[in-house]
Amino acid sequence: MPNPSNMETVAPRMPSRPAYRMPPGACDTHAHVFGPYDRFPFSQPLRYPPPLAPLPVYLEMLAGTGAERGVLIQPAPYGGAPGALLDALRHEKGRLRGIASATAAISDERLAEMHEAGVRGLRFVEMPDPTGAGRYKGCVGVEELVKLAPRMKALGWHAQLWSKCEQLAKIVPELVHLEMDLAIDHMGWLEVGRGTADPAFQTLVALLREGRIWMKLSVCRNSKAFPGYEDLRPFHDALVAANPERLLWGSDWPFVRMGDLTPDPAHLVDLFGAWVDDEALRRRILVDNPTSLFGFEKSVSAQCSQLQGSVP
Repeated sequence: MPNPSNMETVAPRMPSRPAYRMPPGACDTHAHVFGPYDRFPFSQPLRYPPPLAPLPVYLEMLAGTGAERGVLIQPAPYGGAPGALLDALRHEKGRLRGIASATAAISDERLAEMHEAGVRGLRFVEMPDPTGAGRYKGCVGVEELVKLAPRMKALGWHAQLWSKCEQLAKIVPELVHLEMDLAIDHMGWLEVGRGTADPAFQTLVALLREGRIWMKLSVCRNSKAFPGYEDLRPFHDALVAANPERLLWGSDWPFVRMGDLTPDPAHLVDLFGAWVDDEALRRRILVDNPTSLFGFEKSVSAQCSQLQGSVP
């Protein structure tokens, strides 16, 4: 494993000032914390310089975008060691939620401990490792979801799935019988060149329309048309039209392994505000949907807004 004392790190991209102002209670449902590495070393080998993105830097990013709440996803290099994730959740209890990684070997006591900290689901991955050597290192496959589903449902947890669109179109219809919430990462990791008529993408659209899945509107991984991602707009529109009550927004900060294509988080906020031009839909996706799926309490500002709106 890398030695934290001499490991090369990179500074994460921080937001400028977004033009679009998020509503009270808005949530970025997909980001990661890394480090501090003297306390939370990786459990998996690294093939890239990791970002220096501990909790204080993440909170600075969140504030810069205007999001009031966030969901942290267990990064693959940490494998099943959730120390950095749980530490962040406990530090910001109630404001943050987490998606961890675990196999069916995990104890009920450990699951209860993670739930108390703020974990509300587990991530299952079928993405191939960039080296071509099997599944992405440090991740857990969907075969473990089938084993864990009863215990996850008892906690009110959901499953988050990361895979290529074509594979998701085969996997997800076989998982809906589990009768639990399934959230799809990165707009289903779609193939832009296949167009919106692609059968795999349309399978996910149909499942979304039927309310069988949730979909994360995280655009930056699906297109090299940086920074405007114009080729993604038709796909984004198709998902919004299918079922806005099952959509979530996430930045994917700190954008590991993206190099020159690393976006400004504020630009991603503005892009969402431009592509979803109805404020009621924006609030649904940014506030109401994550509140429902991740079990957030209503924020103080959101409560005040609601109370003010109810005064005759």
